[in-house]
Amino acid sequence: MLLDFEKPISELESKLTDMKELAKTSDVNVSDAVAQLEKKILKLKKETFSNLTRWQRVQLSRHPERPYTLDYIYEITNDFIELHGDRTVRDDKAMVGGFGTIGKETVMFIGQQKGRSTKQRQMRNFGMANPEGYRKALRLMKMAEKFNKPIVTLIDTPGAFPGLEAEERGQGEAIARNLKEMTMLKVPVICIIIGEGASGGALGIAIGDRVFMMENTWYSVISPESCSSILWRSWDYKEQAAEALKLTAEDMLKNKLIDGIINEPLGGAHTDLNKASSELKKVILKELKELSAKTPEERINERIEKFSSMGAYGN
Repeated sequence: MLLDFEKPISELESKLTDMKELAKTSDVNVSDAVAQLEKKILKLKKETFSNLTRWQRVQLSRHPERPYTLDYIYEITNDFIELHGDRTVRDDKAMVGGFGTIGKETVMFIGQQKGRSTKQRQMRNFGMANPEGYRKALRLMKMAEKFNKPIVTLIDTPGAFPGLEAEERGQGEAIARNLKEMTMLKVPVICIIIGEGASGGALGIAIGDRVFMMENTWYSVISPESCSSILWRSWDYKEQAAEALKLTAEDMLKNKLIDGIINEPLGGAHTDLNKASSELKKVILKELKELSAKTPEERINERIEKFSSMGAYGN
């Protein structure tokens, strides 16, 4: 699938492929032309992806080939053991988690999981967790705390599931409890937005010592489409809404709502899973080393201070 702003690049890449095929099937020397075209493509890619609008970043975060939570986990660990169920209602397939080793450290990984095919998307509920998903996440966090293992959460959701049955089972309470409990966890907690970070659905697993965003992701109280429908009674103004929301990684860092941005390969994480995972792993290991040197009390106090100092309020 090609996004609108990727089409000029794709057209040049098609020409490059044709030129290379011509070189194979004829005696014509096109090496100079190939080299020039490769330089032109690289230049166009750099210009395009360094000047993306906020809405284009949103589009890139939703790219159907973009890596999801399990893609990253299986890439950076080789012994991941998935754990299931909230021990109350059922196993929410939109929320995944389990132990895996990264470097020499055993880590509890937790995150929302989207599906690629129609069947998978239905099974995963498009990455929108029910209350039992958040309770499952909390159960796994408490298990990690019991065994003194750090926690890494990977956030990628269009929001918590807004269905009637979710509200009946306590969606708001489940998310609120996670916010409170995550604040007081005694082990290091690293939270990373790897795709979409929408509203309380994202925040329900995003209270940590360190919060990072990958380069082409977004994090906001509401999606551009929903914002547009509320303000303009139409989804047609989603691009203006995205600009007004200031929801990109750069915006979040500027407003001191996150601690850093994780670089992606040129063109987005979906173009090179190995490279994107390598950057992710590097940041996780670096932060775990720093956080492990602190006492639980220091981490909890700093965590509380971190989130208490966000925003502005008054009487």
